[in-house]
Amino acid sequence: MSQAAALGARGRPGLELGLRPNLGQFSLLLVINAFVGAMVGMERSVLPVLAQREFGIASRAAILSFVVAFGLVKALTNVVAGSVADRWGRRRVLLTGWLAALPVPFMIMFAPDWGWVVAANVLLGINQGLCWSTAVVMKMDLAGPRQRGLAIGLNESSGYLAVSLAALASGYLAARYGLRPQPFWIGVVAALGGLACSAFVRETRELSAAELERGRGPAAPPPRFGTIFRRVSWSDGSLRAVSQAGLVNNLNDGASWGLFPLFFISNGASLVQTAALVALYPAVWGLAQLGTGLLSDRLGRRWLMAGGMGLQGLALVALARTHVLAAWVCCLVAYGLGTALVYPTFLAAVADHSESPWRATAIGIYRGWRDLGYAVGACLAGAAADRLGVPPSIALVGALTILSGVAVATTYEDHRVSRP
Repeated sequence: MSQAAALGARGRPGLELGLRPNLGQFSLLLVINAFVGAMVGMERSVLPVLAQREFGIASRAAILSFVVAFGLVKALTNVVAGSVADRWGRRRVLLTGWLAALPVPFMIMFAPDWGWVVAANVLLGINQGLCWSTAVVMKMDLAGPRQRGLAIGLNESSGYLAVSLAALASGYLAARYGLRPQPFWIGVVAALGGLACSAFVRETRELSAAELERGRGPAAPPPRFGTIFRRVSWSDGSLRAVSQAGLVNNLNDGASWGLFPLFFISNGASLVQTAALVALYPAVWGLAQLGTGLLSDRLGRRWLMAGGMGLQGLALVALARTHVLAAWVCCLVAYGLGTALVYPTFLAAVADHSESPWRATAIGIYRGWRDLGYAVGACLAGAAADRLGVPPSIALVGALTILSGVAVATTYEDHRVSRP
């Protein structure tokens, strides 16, 4: 008897691949990922302003140090999360990530100096790396290969809509009640909610075996970690293209995280207007992913990734050159649409070019490169902003994003999943 049949015979539910037969678990994972997004969203509008007004930090590079810490730790945690999830199971990794999140909002609320905020973002990086990576893999397990792009699009949509709502809410609370502690109660609710929901999640690792037995035959032993790392990072041209584009995508996101609030406020926007503008980009990003993940299943990954990177880059260059509210709105909508085109498509492309026994590890390595972009972007943008000013730094990041899209267009090869 096959593994999938044997498990089914013992009464284990949810072993049928696809979104419909696994709707309950899939929906619970969407809620969990929304809590993951809210944890990082609470910082988007407030933290750069907090650095200037309460801690007296003038250097943009110093302000963006929290993004550097977050990005480095999240990148390393992503790599660990994928490998550990393949060996120890997804659910354990998810629960561990939420335990790391619990101290984060309290550390920011009561931080006596900026070092506490940076330390809180180290824990936040662990939370995001473990929980978001695991939620992605679990949804892939449930969906199977034919609905992979749709599943990832729904996952990323729930997460980034929560980022947007939390950024908007924290900015409103900061304008009404002050920069601390009220905005960060959002993080307390998110951490407790995510931990509670994760207690009810079922393990999904066995579904990878079910996928193999439904059309690919017995699983070969997975390659060593070093072999997978080399393949995702440089030896496979398509995976290399996705990894570099993911890094550049989060390079521009890390730069925008630190520089957008400073840019808008320095050009006369209020804190509430700044919160709305900062929230607009992930809101468009989140909503549009409801369609872009499915679109990549139907049209392929290559041109969605290349076109999305180009649209992001053009939007950032245009944003840096304007000081009009309506123009900012248009640029941010375009920026969000461009990001929505690439974000779920990157993950689906990595899944297309990897096999079930080592897919979680490959995704973790890709996400490690992608989230290293936060640290690279914060360092680059902070140094450039101190030397050149904020608008030229944003334009520089936009130009790099366009070049990354060109690299995808000339290197990536679509690997379409066959449909029975």
